[in-house]
Amino acid sequence: MKYAIIQSGGKQYRCEEGGAIEVNRLPLEDGTTHILQEVLLLADGDNITVGTPFLKGIQVQTKVEQIKGPKLTIFHYKAKERQRTKTGHRQKLTRLKIEKIEG
Repeated sequence: MKYAIIQSGGKQYRCEEGGAIEVNRLPLEDGTTHILQEVLLLADGDNITVGTPFLKGIQVQTKVEQIKGPKLTIFHYKAKERQRTKTGHRQKLTRLKIEKIEG
């Protein structure tokens, strides 16, 4: 099984061909192809290659889809003071479908 550990937005993600990851919003259009070059580790069976900090010549080709995360409810309440505030939030995310790990 071939997989790679990549870095995006200060976080690290495990990528496998055919899978998908959700990262913080990237300024890209839906349906475009994006290439990730910040590959930290590449594993192909028993062969493991670790970068210092990144691997040269290795890249992950992905397809972009803009989505929204799950809805979160925020409720502020102070007892005996009649203070109640209910708001919600949905984080904007980018789903990257892994097409190919090259290298």
